[in-house]
Amino acid sequence: MAESNLTTEESISVDDDSDNLPYDAVVIGAGAAGIGVGITLQHVGIERFLIVDRDSVGSSFAAWPAETRFITPSFPSNSVGMLDLNSIAIGVSPAYNMRVEHPTGAEYATHLQNLSKYFELPIQENTNVTSIEKHDDLFIIETENGVIHAKNVVWSAGEYQYPSLSGFSGAELCRHTATVDSYSKLEGDNFLIIGGYESGIDAAYHLAKNDKKVRVFDMEGPWESESSDPSVALSTYSFERMRHAKFEENVSLNAHSIVTLVNQVNDTYQVITGDGQTFTSEVQPLFAGGFDGSHKFVSHLFNTRDDGFPEINENDESTIVPGMYLAGPSVRHDGHIFCFIFKYRQRFAIVAKDIAESLGLETEEFIAAYKSWGMYLDDLSCCGQECLTC
Repeated sequence: MAESNLTTEESISVDDDSDNLPYDAVVIGAGAAGIGVGITLQHVGIERFLIVDRDSVGSSFAAWPAETRFITPSFPSNSVGMLDLNSIAIGVSPAYNMRVEHPTGAEYATHLQNLSKYFELPIQENTNVTSIEKHDDLFIIETENGVIHAKNVVWSAGEYQYPSLSGFSGAELCRHTATVDSYSKLEGDNFLIIGGYESGIDAAYHLAKNDKKVRVFDMEGPWESESSDPSVALSTYSFERMRHAKFEENVSLNAHSIVTLVNQVNDTYQVITGDGQTFTSEVQPLFAGGFDGSHKFVSHLFNTRDDGFPEINENDESTIVPGMYLAGPSVRHDGHIFCFIFKYRQRFAIVAKDIAESLGLETEEFIAAYKSWGMYLDDLSCCGQECLTC
């Protein structure tokens, strides 16, 4: 499929379970992973599938702070056989469709909505899943709108809607960066940010541009990392913004600084670090400490790894419940972290192929096509820093 100039239209809402036949697959979540998996299921030849979301297509992206943009650049390189880094489907380029290199969350949400319309994906929005159980060979998916039956389930509900406020005493006194509508609307002049990875640096940058004084605490200091893994080190986009004059003037970076306690004394917040230092501000501290992840809602359908993430096999399927799959930023294999779109999109076709073969469909041409676009990662032996060439 060539790059397509999609138009802005509302995503489709479909309820096609009236004949009471089970779906071949139901995808939970209509974000980047859910829409990407849906397109891939369509490509492999699965016709009877459904995508459900408790809100709307791309709603998590739409909830980003207004100023936050993708750290990965989009470029319309499909014509030379290289997929746009922020694309979730073969032949589609966000850069080409939006004419934006680093899209905002709202822009990307619109992109996902356009994709769902273009590919005519069967989507049921405003459908909150309350439970999933497997009886015999069928999954029983309870929702607030009724019951859905499926032969396979792909959990792709993501992480952003479940921010984490934990890790130290008093974390609940902080405000998670995921709950900020716009950094320009935050009142105060002196900000303390706990967490120095991408979200923390993003917050610091936008506050500094508004002449706010900012101090960032991180237990490691990813801005000092020499790793080539973007799951560990900061992106070049963040390093570029850190060289901005306002950032250098207004931001202090505290690496190897472990926050042990946050207190509130009258109208003043205290951030106390492991070396005994106390930092104060009249502004509620911002916490950029990551997300709990939606996989906690289906923990009974997966074994749990030592790091708290679901244990999956080579097909991203539960090791204890056949037909239960995982897609998106919660995917982990050994030490490999698939936390960005350009990483986890490479596993969509692995899931689709396994489901298709369980239904008796031929997948050879499908696999070849996806491999040719770098969208079929079945060899994880070369995913780490050891593969870096200078």
